[in-house]
Amino acid sequence: MYKFALSKNYTMRKLILFIAAFFLFQCAKAQSSNGELVGVWSLVSVENIDREGGKTFPYGEQPQGMLVFTSGGEYAIQIMKATRPKVAANDKNKATPEENAALVQGNNSHFGRFSVDEQQHIIRFNIEHAFYPNWEGTLQERSYVLEHNMLKYVVTHTTNGGAITAVVIWKRK
Repeated sequence: MYKFALSKNYTMRKLILFIAAFFLFQCAKAQSSNGELVGVWSLVSVENIDREGGKTFPYGEQPQGMLVFTSGGEYAIQIMKATRPKVAANDKNKATPEENAALVQGNNSHFGRFSVDEQQHIIRFNIEHAFYPNWEGTLQERSYVLEHNMLKYVVTHTTNGGAITAVVIWKRK
């Protein structure tokens, strides 16, 4: 009877160790799949492409921005035109309609959680809050290419209502 109990405990320990090792492997795998993007990125360009193939630069030819991916699966994006008109009243609550339009059209930001599918080269943004509120609570996928510390992804559901596709390029800091 004693040998049976020892054998049963030994088998249980092996099972627990196996489960723990499997769980740790899955956690490490999930972190490594996000790991290639973790860090701080500087915006290089945002190029909008319409259905006819026409190209525009909605944030100018030298936009400014920062993208942060954390090892914990959080992200934050800030994109803006390098030059925007100042508010003449020096009070954003007293901006003219034209000044407000320039501020809104010259900015795009959102944050939330992200995950990466390295096999299919897809970044998934779970957008918690966004400057463009229509994106809040949505899951957006971006196909991406990562080469030589340059990250390029394609936005198919842009703030232009879907009529535009955007190609966004970031450089690792």
